[in-house]
Amino acid sequence: MTKTVKISRERMYDTILSPVVTEKATRLSEYNQVTFRVPLSATKPEIKAAVEGLFSVKVTAVNTVLVKGKTKRFRGREGQRSDVKKAMVTLAEGQKIDITTGV
Repeated sequence: MTKTVKISRERMYDTILSPVVTEKATRLSEYNQVTFRVPLSATKPEIKAAVEGLFSVKVTAVNTVLVKGKTKRFRGREGQRSDVKKAMVTLAEGQKIDITTGV
């Protein structure tokens, strides 16, 4: 059951915050996947619509993970890093997103 969502261009830019550029995220590109940082409130259908609208590609699947913020110490005081939500977007065969260029 695929749910189609219509979102505005502004909401698309608010949904896709930034690409994740790490070794693990780069390794996923071998499997036709791209990783993005998204807001905590973003849903999978919204993420799919935003990626398809901004990059003109066909998305087959969206997987999300909520990374809880770590407790860190800075100058003897404890602090909490913010929670982050990441979306691993699987593209259709032959589709590609170049994350090194801007949108």
